[in-house]
Amino acid sequence: MARDAVEIETGRGPAAAVIWLHGLGADGHDFEPIVPELVLPGERSLRFIFPHAPMRPVTLNGGYAMRAWYDVSALDRRAPEDEKGIRASQAAVEALIRRENERGIKSEHIVLAGFSQGGAMALFTGLRFPEKLAGIMGLSCYLPLASRLATERVAANDKTPIFLAHGREDPVVSMALGEDARRQLEAAGYAAEWHAYPMPHAVCPQEVADIATWLRRVI
Repeated sequence: MARDAVEIETGRGPAAAVIWLHGLGADGHDFEPIVPELVLPGERSLRFIFPHAPMRPVTLNGGYAMRAWYDVSALDRRAPEDEKGIRASQAAVEALIRRENERGIKSEHIVLAGFSQGGAMALFTGLRFPEKLAGIMGLSCYLPLASRLATERVAANDKTPIFLAHGREDPVVSMALGEDARRQLEAAGYAAEWHAYPMPHAVCPQEVADIATWLRRVI
């Protein structure tokens, strides 16, 4: 899993890293083009890791195999969740964090980020990770296995900065699901920074600028 990723270093000897998980059916190249907009020339050097999810049949898409962190049957609050798949991907993401530790980057200098299904995995994994992270970012996503958070959360990341963003016109993952995640996190005592943009299930220039500002603050 660790080798199955796109890696970009914005300079020599990066002292911090961003592990960024793509959405359903995409791959690690999806967010590669925005790296130059997130780190300006002369700024601190970062390592971006964009892993590829494994290929698996996805129920929502008629069983068609595509890159997915876990299976999805429907995108609504009542749909059954693929707990086995979610936890397997959690282990894979934790292995990526440990790999960065082995390369000299401490967990407290690592941001866990993701878009859509990848954002859901970033939230799920980050809030359960046993060491403090620099930040957790969930774009156009929701909180998976939300009812388990109270018993599975780890105190190390109780105060970790969380960036949440969503498009008001998102036809794939409704903004209501993103707002639910925000409310659930705030009710649990997390400080979640919320941004809403006039866009569909996508990323817009203002959002990229806001992400860049947030990254400068947490790393």
